[in-house]
Amino acid sequence: MTHELPVAFQAASFVAVVAILLLDLAIVRRRPHVPSVRESVTWVLAYVGLALAFAGLLAVVGGPAPAGEFVAGWLTEYSLSVDNLFVFLLIMSSFAVPREQQQRVLMVGIILALVLRGGFILAGAAIIERYTWVFYVFGAFLVWTAVRLVREGVGGADEAYEENALVRAVRRVLPMSPTYDGGNVRTVHDGRRVFTPLVVVFVAIGTTDVLFAFDSIPAIFGLTHDPFIVFTANVFALMGLRQLYFLLGGLLDRLVYLPYGLAAILAFIGGKLVLEALATNSLGFLNGGEPVAWAPEVPTWVSLAVIAGALGVATVASLARTSRGAAPTH
Repeated sequence: MTHELPVAFQAASFVAVVAILLLDLAIVRRRPHVPSVRESVTWVLAYVGLALAFAGLLAVVGGPAPAGEFVAGWLTEYSLSVDNLFVFLLIMSSFAVPREQQQRVLMVGIILALVLRGGFILAGAAIIERYTWVFYVFGAFLVWTAVRLVREGVGGADEAYEENALVRAVRRVLPMSPTYDGGNVRTVHDGRRVFTPLVVVFVAIGTTDVLFAFDSIPAIFGLTHDPFIVFTANVFALMGLRQLYFLLGGLLDRLVYLPYGLAAILAFIGGKLVLEALATNSLGFLNGGEPVAWAPEVPTWVSLAVIAGALGVATVASLARTSRGAAPTH
């Protein structure tokens, strides 16, 4: 459902998160470096704390319903974003990005992804408001994605990064230097001003994240229909992704059962969407175009329990397996 949150609160929230992102980008640009484990842990905990504090503000301003939906959406987006880190590692390796520049690449890519995701969210909200039957499509898509995750397992199809059409187009159109020049996006090569490969990497990270939005945006709309909550959950999930990238690093290979935990979450939300579609059914060939009375409404606390439980079981099982020396399955 859409919540009647004060316009001033929504505007102030947008200003605050934009300010945080710009400050983060300024810090990264001023002091490019490879963060230590301690620094990464501090920043990850800070962003998790910010997300929980925002949930508390939502509870004060709008009540427990929007706060619960935000936490469920944020947990879902954050967990799906962790899976994205596998691909980010491949992109960094494929483009041979210097370690000290990877923070900046991730930050710019994340901001680009947020802008593009904002368009996805607005379009999704408009479609849902007008065509409730789209929940059948979203639900079926999430269940199919869950099945695909189980079949692919850890790493799956991510063993090699393949450049998408936009990245290839940028390579063709822009004059490009063969090497990096520190953190510069423009440099001089053979006597003329050209772009450095950083531009291509920015586009690769941003557009690749948007491809993951095809899974995550329908998933979060299965937990809340409020575009404000959908967007802020995405923002808070992506804000801590840069530090999480350096914190986990090689530990990602230890999360061997993460895809199965994510599959369980997506399958659950997909089923939830189908039930909601049945409860608001307007398709003439189903139940005479009338809502299906037996379709239950799944409360937010159940969604939270399933999401937290799936992530917890997947993480504990992964660490237990890898601690015994079992090799990850790729």
